[in-house]
Amino acid sequence: MAAIPEKPATATPRRKAGRHRGEGQWAMGHFTPLNGNEQFKKDDDSLNVRTRIETIYSKRGFDSIDPNDLRGRMRWWGLYTQRRPGIDGGKTAVLEPEELDDRYFMLRVRIDGGRLTTAQLRVIGEISEEYARGTADITDRQNVQLHWIRIEDVPAIWEKLEAVGLSTTEACGDCPRVIIGSPVAGIAADEIIDGTPAVDEIHERYIGSKEFSNLPRKFKTAISGSPVQDVVHEINDIAFVGVDHPEHGPGFDLWVGGGLSTNPRFAERLGAWVPLDEVPDVWAGVVGIFRDYGYRRLRTRARLKFLMADWGPEKFRQILQDEYLKRPLLDGPPPAQPSSRWRDHIGVHAQQDGRFYVGFAPRVGRVDGSTLAKIADLAEAHGSGRVRTTVEQKMIILDVERDQVDSLTAGLEALDFQVNASPFRRGTMACTGIEFCKLAIVETKARGAALIDELERRMPDFEEPLSININGCPNACARIQTADIGLKGQLMLDGDGNQVEGYQVHLGGALGLEAGFGRKVRGLKVTSAELPDYVERVLGKFQEEREEDERFATWAARASAESLS
Repeated sequence: MAAIPEKPATATPRRKAGRHRGEGQWAMGHFTPLNGNEQFKKDDDSLNVRTRIETIYSKRGFDSIDPNDLRGRMRWWGLYTQRRPGIDGGKTAVLEPEELDDRYFMLRVRIDGGRLTTAQLRVIGEISEEYARGTADITDRQNVQLHWIRIEDVPAIWEKLEAVGLSTTEACGDCPRVIIGSPVAGIAADEIIDGTPAVDEIHERYIGSKEFSNLPRKFKTAISGSPVQDVVHEINDIAFVGVDHPEHGPGFDLWVGGGLSTNPRFAERLGAWVPLDEVPDVWAGVVGIFRDYGYRRLRTRARLKFLMADWGPEKFRQILQDEYLKRPLLDGPPPAQPSSRWRDHIGVHAQQDGRFYVGFAPRVGRVDGSTLAKIADLAEAHGSGRVRTTVEQKMIILDVERDQVDSLTAGLEALDFQVNASPFRRGTMACTGIEFCKLAIVETKARGAALIDELERRMPDFEEPLSININGCPNACARIQTADIGLKGQLMLDGDGNQVEGYQVHLGGALGLEAGFGRKVRGLKVTSAELPDYVERVLGKFQEEREEDERFATWAARASAESLS
């Protein structure tokens, strides 16, 4: 597929857009920017901002930054302004961007497939300590986020990252974001197929390329050949899920059009089987459809899921084959149900080569720079040079000999990381929250960590797989709709009529087995102070009323409103 020129070529003859007239679809001949974001992307390719950061902004300081770069193009290099301290959640939607902006940045380090060497992990830790006040958060897309970054320090940080093969290229922005992949790709004993070569080729060919640097909005990719389906493929724009074709052998089932936020939608199967060596071309074809046919008029409708909802999988596959691949795709079988109710790889597991990998659980992804260095030291002391991050904000150390497993486990637990983790520790996630995020309304990270500790104290015998996802606003960065207990931050009144932080509760969401979005019970909200009591109460009801081997999500779907309140 040809790279897009400065002014997009019309891929198909101009024709009436019908009900989509004015959606800003390039393939329909609509090239005029219809909002401010589309205008600044047209004015200058966002990848070009790096030169200005290096030559102007880092030398002249924060006040020299052009507003379209500050709140727009700099995202293509992993930089967002963070929330100015002291602004409460009630002002989030009221203040202008320049009033919410701090003079510091969040910097997202892109980690495709969650793959890190111990040398890379140590460098991230060093950058955290030197430039980011020790902050480091593992995200639910396998990246690491740093805070308190000064624009003056960004070139030096890039130099340190790139010296060990890391980058922040297109870590944010309207472009292909990090490619999430199985954190145990190529080593797990039960793997169907290793997707690592496809992740690497996509990254080499397309990340940082101007061919896809101007998409309608962000584009999220997942590739995994694990039978536990460990990359939440159901909610990505595109996902390649490992399957074994009865005639052609191991390959990938193609899913398109998933996403959450305020209009959640599961991806749909196109019914196509894709061999490993064709994954990059098929990926580029789907991204090309999004670039050319994606809706650009309203930011709220500029995700691929809206195009899929209007087209359906049959039309989408036909356009992909006819206009982008120029050949048919092979039909293929759906993936089997996940082989495990836990998809996070926590604990000790056998590798293909007879060694072991050890998955461990930080609290809600929050670590710090010095601890990252200690993890690297611990891994190397036990014979490993490779670590991984997961989509559950957890970590894994690979390549551990059998006689080193117990010592490594003890070392991790001495750092307050659980290998034999409680369901609460391994199943709780939280987004950045009001501490740094300009969209947030409530605190999340500290609240999640405290909730874990309280539930472990109150319910030490609870052993069922459970996900508790905490989000600071309605945008679902922490996947609240697909959690057993999803908590969406909002302000509310407590029993004394005071405005306090709280959460709207979603119950019974799930991915994998019986995937579905959580149930909202009318009026079911809980203050932050009441949260431990509420979760303990609803889990107690679950234990009382569940049928044999019944999952929480299944129970929540049939439980009475009284049991859920």
